[in-house]
Amino acid sequence: MQLVIVESPAKAKTIEKYLGKDFKVLASYGHVRDLPAKDGSVRPDEGFAMDWELYRDKQGRFKEIADAAKKADRLVLATDPDREGEAISWHVRELLAKRKALPKEVDRVTFNAITKQAVTDAMAKPRELDQPLIDAYLARRALDYLYGFTLSPVLWRRLPGAKSAGRVQSVALRLIVDREREIEAFRAEEYWSVVATMEQDGTEFAARLVKYDGKKLDKLTLGDRGTAMAARQAVEDGRFTIEEIETKPLKRNPAPPFTTSTLQQEAARKLGFSASHTMRLAQSLYEAGAITYMRTDGVQMDGSAIAACRKAVSERYSGHYLPEKPRIYQTKAKNAQEAHEAIRPTDFSRDRAGSGDEGKLYDLIFKRAMASQMAAASLERTTVTMRDPTGRHELRATGQVVKFPGFLAVYQEGFDDKGDEDEDGLLPVMHKGDSPLKKGVDANQHFTQPPPRFSEASLVKRLEELGIGRPSTYASTIQTLRDRAYVRMEKNRFFAEESGRLLTAFLERFFERYVAFDFTAGMEDELDTVSDGREDWKELLEAFWKDFKPKTEEVMDKKPSEVTEVLDDFLSGYLFPERADGKDARHCPLCEAEGRDGGRLALRGGKYGAFVACANYPECKYTRQFAAPGGSEQGGEDSVLGNDPETGLPVERKTGRFGPYIQLGEGKDAKRASIPKDLDDFDLEWALKLLNLPRIIGTHPETGLEIEANIGRYGPYLRHDGKYGKLTSTREVFEIGMNRAVDVLAQAANRGNGGTRAKAEPIKLLGAHPTSGGEIKVMPGRYGPYVTDGTTNATIPKDVKPEEITEAQAIELIDARAAKGPAKKKGRKAPARKKAAPKKKAAAKKAAG
Repeated sequence: MQLVIVESPAKAKTIEKYLGKDFKVLASYGHVRDLPAKDGSVRPDEGFAMDWELYRDKQGRFKEIADAAKKADRLVLATDPDREGEAISWHVRELLAKRKALPKEVDRVTFNAITKQAVTDAMAKPRELDQPLIDAYLARRALDYLYGFTLSPVLWRRLPGAKSAGRVQSVALRLIVDREREIEAFRAEEYWSVVATMEQDGTEFAARLVKYDGKKLDKLTLGDRGTAMAARQAVEDGRFTIEEIETKPLKRNPAPPFTTSTLQQEAARKLGFSASHTMRLAQSLYEAGAITYMRTDGVQMDGSAIAACRKAVSERYSGHYLPEKPRIYQTKAKNAQEAHEAIRPTDFSRDRAGSGDEGKLYDLIFKRAMASQMAAASLERTTVTMRDPTGRHELRATGQVVKFPGFLAVYQEGFDDKGDEDEDGLLPVMHKGDSPLKKGVDANQHFTQPPPRFSEASLVKRLEELGIGRPSTYASTIQTLRDRAYVRMEKNRFFAEESGRLLTAFLERFFERYVAFDFTAGMEDELDTVSDGREDWKELLEAFWKDFKPKTEEVMDKKPSEVTEVLDDFLSGYLFPERADGKDARHCPLCEAEGRDGGRLALRGGKYGAFVACANYPECKYTRQFAAPGGSEQGGEDSVLGNDPETGLPVERKTGRFGPYIQLGEGKDAKRASIPKDLDDFDLEWALKLLNLPRIIGTHPETGLEIEANIGRYGPYLRHDGKYGKLTSTREVFEIGMNRAVDVLAQAANRGNGGTRAKAEPIKLLGAHPTSGGEIKVMPGRYGPYVTDGTTNATIPKDVKPEEITEAQAIELIDARAAKGPAKKKGRKAPARKKAAPKKKAAAKKAAG
């Protein structure tokens, strides 16, 4: 028997179809062991020796693998074709060897797609484990461990309230914080544009003033209303004649097929998916055999895929849409060993795969790959220049025409931030000497805009440009920043939290080298040289450790007051911005109100985090929280979100004993509402919705009584005739309709009807369990959502959304629960039945008699 090890049950299930009866395929469920989360797991003084620990929830699973390996003649390690896949195979081999369960023959095979051809070809060409790739994994894992476990204690003792810092995570956070600083430092400048609405042969078009009074206009030339109005009047008074018509043919070539990074970017732009959600969907599509491997830096497709793609293009479109020669794209990956084939469909005759979000992502991948082998788009850009008789004033109109769509018939790449200029409008047919009719002239006021905050797409793009991290790690890096509450998302843009700013300030001031972009990018290059076999991984770690360890000791030797003083100076401009009245920004408002002298504000450190306090303490008790853990998303300081359009009163965001809340008005008449944790894009619009709760959905069709939706102590709910029904999210309170509301109330009523419990509808179906054969369902439960195969129920962790859980995750949860045995029922233990005690009775009789 030959034992094949892969990562996931879905992948195992697909591969089993292609192998004969002599093969047994088992899943490791990803990594089987890791460095224990405690000091000493990596020991630099012992040649960077590492202690590894088998995951507790993988013990039952690995026992099954070990038992099968003892009976096998050959072990085939068929995990993913990248560094992490190589590492999983290495861990499995090492653990089996430790348990003396390793077969005599051990092979490593890789395939870029889970198709019959790819799998059978790979099985025919086995190789040994790639030691340089394993060394690169060991170096990266040790490096991240040493960085985090050495720096984090420094943070906890010298920066109260800080949670953790990571090698790539800290640099990504710095990018977001730096952008926030740019926006705050930005000073908008006024400028005006003058645009004439012209008409030629019944077709209107716009012409912009580009030359005024003999001078070419730059963006900021018309800097005030007076100048703009004078220019507008000159255009109104002038008669403009076409003097130049310039037509330029343009060609646009298609973008290459997706890499990991470009897939994350486009899915964010076009579908609104987070990087982590995109990768979960891509993993499912890969394991189902629909697409090639989704962690790749490569843009090339193999020859057979190109031929299949060109065939699909020729069958769907005319011959004009197919270029004469296949398009060949070259990878820009720095490490050729990790530059696999691009992400593409495994079968170009299959234009649909999966459903819901999976289907949408497959459609994106399919169209991008197909477009990459199509003809260029032919466009024509026309520029028309018009001048008045004096030649001192000049108007310009531009337009673009698509003469042949080519690849644009299938796919057009998205962009993060578009400019104001619109040159895609159509122009009428015009000739030199024509004088188009002038229908109106507008002078429009504008202000320069600050650089935009990062979206997930633009942050991933920037990290890739800087060479920081690797595309396969971006999703987890971004999620960590959100989980640590260092950043928040509003309208799909990253905002730096005060806790994130404080951590970044600390690292920039005391560990400047280790959050420098060039240092982090240089470290990635060195890790790549390890995977190429050109550098020893222990030498890389030694070079890092000899400088990093002394630096952490140096900072640990500083007094907390020294650290706070440095940060107070570093963050001075942010903590104490200039006051409109010109007074000292550090002047204490309470001391000022009560007539005390010497009241100056400064940053202080406390048990629960940083705060701003007055120098006159304890006489002056003025404090202002800053970056407090568990505080509001905007720190401890209150803020105004805007004004209520009905009352005109300010809507304030505050922090109370039980967390952040919003308030409208003051005193006893003020309306208040807690801010739910599941609203990432919280703004004034959401605040007004919360303040106007409860929401009346309508009258129940059977009783005629109102159904209301509201948010209570235990979350969102429905109420009708004194009875309640639980809702799944805050958003549902504002979106639920009558049909769904009646159904939720009916299910709630049945659940409480003397044990005649209604059968809840599954949230999601995930297929058959590989062992029990039962259908895996994601179900709503009284104590939260859970997964079940009909035999075993397993609770879904709070940080995993039930709608996003994958088949592999569900199987892992069910198997972990099953391995623990049946859950013990809670309640009083039944009293033991009393038994007769003959010896005791005989003794009593003897004593009496």
